[in-house]
Amino acid sequence: MDKRGIWIAFSIGVAAGAAVALLYAPQSGDRTRRQLRRNLNDGVDYLEDAAAYLKEQAENLSREAQKAVQKTISRTRDQVEGMVDMATSAVNSAARGVQALM
Repeated sequence: MDKRGIWIAFSIGVAAGAAVALLYAPQSGDRTRRQLRRNLNDGVDYLEDAAAYLKEQAENLSREAQKAVQKTISRTRDQVEGMVDMATSAVNSAARGVQALM
């Protein structure tokens, strides 16, 4: 087969394939574009909702972390104050003991 015959056969094959594709296409191009646009908008809405949810969860986590830090600071402060009181008491007892010896 010469080059011209190959191109004719190729062209007939392309035309036949395009015709079959148009006949078996499930919906029109306009309908497909509308569906794609709607799906894209749905995807954007989903991502916006997911971002808002993640932001809310991050804010909740931040608040909980701040509460935990404040609780830890308060507990540590109470422990340090208790130790300072015990040390002060021990120093006062030692001072009274030294005064009694004098």
